[in-house]
Amino acid sequence: MTIRNWLAARTLRTRLTAGVLVLLIVSCAGIGIATSITLQGFLISRLDQQLVEAGSRLDVSLEHPGGPGPGGPPGAGPGDEPGVQGQAVGTLAAQITSGSIAHAQVVHDNAGEISLNNVALTPVDRSVLLNLVPDAPPTTTHLTSLGDYRLRATRGQDADIHIAGLPLQDIESTVHRLQATELVVFAVALLLTGLAGAGWVTLSLRPLRRVTITARKVTSLPLGSGAVELPHRVPETYPRTEVGQLSAAFNQMLGHVETALEQREGSEARLRRFVADASHELRTPLAGIRSYAELARRSTEPVPDEVSHALGRVESEAVRMGLLVDDLLLLARLDAGRPLEREDVDMSRLVIEVTSDARVAGPDHRWSLDLPDEPLVVYGDEHRLHQVVGNLLSNARIHTPAGTSVVVRLAADEQAEDQVLLSISDDGPGIPAELQATVFERFVRADDSRSRVKGSTGLGLAIAQAVVRAHGGSLTLISDERGTEFRISLPGQPRTPPTPYPRTRDNSSTHDISEQRE
Repeated sequence: MTIRNWLAARTLRTRLTAGVLVLLIVSCAGIGIATSITLQGFLISRLDQQLVEAGSRLDVSLEHPGGPGPGGPPGAGPGDEPGVQGQAVGTLAAQITSGSIAHAQVVHDNAGEISLNNVALTPVDRSVLLNLVPDAPPTTTHLTSLGDYRLRATRGQDADIHIAGLPLQDIESTVHRLQATELVVFAVALLLTGLAGAGWVTLSLRPLRRVTITARKVTSLPLGSGAVELPHRVPETYPRTEVGQLSAAFNQMLGHVETALEQREGSEARLRRFVADASHELRTPLAGIRSYAELARRSTEPVPDEVSHALGRVESEAVRMGLLVDDLLLLARLDAGRPLEREDVDMSRLVIEVTSDARVAGPDHRWSLDLPDEPLVVYGDEHRLHQVVGNLLSNARIHTPAGTSVVVRLAADEQAEDQVLLSISDDGPGIPAELQATVFERFVRADDSRSRVKGSTGLGLAIAQAVVRAHGGSLTLISDERGTEFRISLPGQPRTPPTPYPRTRDNSSTHDISEQRE
C-alpha cells in the first residue's frame, strides 16, 4: 500500500495531523542539518586558525632548534625533536626531507607532562603525508594510526617540508552532541506538537463533524416512503469560513429535499385517490356491461354467430377488466394504509390448497410440496395471503416452459423466533438481471427470456409485495440462469395446533404435491 492510498483511506483529521507532523519533521531535519553544517564549518575555521599558528611555531622550532623560546628548549641540537611549547595535545608534527618522512610525532599529555611521542605511520598514512601540497589550504584527512586530522604543509628554508596537524575528534564530538541534543528536543517538540495539532484540528473540524452527524441522521430517515419532515439542520457558523458556507448550502439542500418530498407525497396522494376513485367508479359500468352482455346472450331470438362471439368477447374482457380494477383498488387501499383482516391462518393448509389449484391450472408442470410435520400459523388476512401465494405460483406457471419443476417449501425460521418462511422456486430460465431491480414495480412484465403465454397486467408481484409488507413481512427474489426463487418471511402466531390437515397425493408419476422432505 502506497502512502497516497494510505492517506486516502484515512479521515481528514488524520490526514491534516499527519501533514502537520510531516512538515514539522522536514523543518526539524532542515534545521538540524543546517545547524550541524554551520557549527562544523565554524569550528573547522577556528581549527584552521589554530593549525596556522601551530604550523608557524613548528616552523620556528624546526628551523631554529638551538635557540630558546618557542623553537625548542635551550641546548637542543640539530635533528632534535621539535619543541612542544604552545602546542595543543594531539598536535601532529612531521618533517619531510629528501622525499621521505624524517620523523612524525604527536603531542601527548602524560599525567600533566606534555611530551612528544613518535607515531608509527602505515604506508597509507605516509603516502597521504607525502602527497600534501606545500603552502596549500588545510585539508581533512583520515590517518589510520591517528584518526581524522586537519593537515597543513609548509615549505622550510632548507628545502624540507614541515607538516602540522590538529585532530578533528573534539569537533566531531561537539557536532554529535549537538545532533543528539537536537534529536531529543525535536522528538519532544514533535510529540507535543502532534498532540496539540490533533486537538486543534479536532476543534477546527467540529463544525464539519456536525454536518456529518446531521447527514447521517437524514440518511437514516425513510425518504422513499412519502412525505418526511426533516427537522435536522446544521448549526450555521461564520459564513465567511468554508465550513460555514458548507453548512449553509447543506441546510438549503435539506430545505429543497423537504419541499420535493412534500410535493411528491402530494402528487402520489392525488394519484392514489384518483386510482381508488376510478377503480371504485369503474365497478358499476363494468357490472352493467357484463349484465347486458349476459342478457343479450340469453335472448330467445336467434343471434348471429359473429354477434354471439362478440358478446362473449365483451363479457370476457369485462371480467378481465374487473379483475384489473380490483387489483388497482387493492393497491390503492394498501398504499393508503388501510388495515387488513386479522385472524389465525394455517399456512400449511393454505399452501396445500393453492398448490392444488396451481396443479390443476398447469398440469404440464411438476409441482412439489415440502411441509413441516406440524402446521405453521400466522396472524393475518387469509384471503390476501391466498392471493399472494396464488400470484407467485401463477407467475411460475406462466413464465416457465412445460416440464418445469416448481417446489413450494414451508418452514419455521431457525434464526428468528416466530417467523414463518415460505419459498417458491422453479428451475426455469430465470429472470433477466436487468429486470430483477424493477420486478416488484407495477405494470412491469418479463421479456422474451421468460415467455408469456397469457396476458399479464404486471400487478401480480406488486400486489404480493404490498400484501406481505402489510403483514410486517418481506418478499425477496433470487434468480439466475438455473432458476428463480421467491422467499416470503412472515411473523408467526403461536397457538394450539389445529386439527391435522389431510395429505393430498397425486398418483401420477409426473405430478407430486405430497409432502417431500430433503
